[in-house]
Amino acid sequence: MAREHGPRLKKCRAVGIILPGLTTTATLDRPYPPGEHGAHRRGKASDYKVRLVEKQKMRWHYGLLEAQFRRTVRKASTMRGPSGHNLVQLLERRLDNVVWRLGLAPTIPGARQLVTHRHVVVNGHRVDRPSFLVSPGDVVAVIEQSRTRPFIQEALARSTTRMRPDYLDFDPAKATGKMVALPGADHLPFPCNTQAIIEFYSQML
Repeated sequence: MAREHGPRLKKCRAVGIILPGLTTTATLDRPYPPGEHGAHRRGKASDYKVRLVEKQKMRWHYGLLEAQFRRTVRKASTMRGPSGHNLVQLLERRLDNVVWRLGLAPTIPGARQLVTHRHVVVNGHRVDRPSFLVSPGDVVAVIEQSRTRPFIQEALARSTTRMRPDYLDFDPAKATGKMVALPGADHLPFPCNTQAIIEFYSQML
């Protein structure tokens, strides 16, 4: 499965904020772009750069390749309602994101690994596609054989203090969560101008 590699904090510095799905680091020690002149760059960013940064924030947070992200934006644009809201909803419903949001993995890449290694079931059926869209009423759980593994036990211990969005319910004792409602644009865990993303792709779709 194709995925992006490289320094995660470097990406966070490039967009100026911590992306919680990408790293467990709480703050940026150097809150300016990487590179020799990163701390001394001045001047107003162009409209294109503003839109590019917003796009990169969301794409890197959810761990999507450019082609995957573009397809998701295209799908959001064909749905009824505001395209920015639809985009957040589609990304938040991804199985790897739901597993991370439940607290079963420290990052979205970690959650993706849980899914692809077949540790996760949806409504009792194993699903190994991180892009699977979870719907309201669906139950997401760690398979019983995996619940005793040390990395799962550690994740469950950490999950007791994890802040979860209100569209998810979670039972740590059973390593089981449920989507109780559709996620909204306000559930995005970092500041992002979704309209700028739609505008960035408006000439490409």
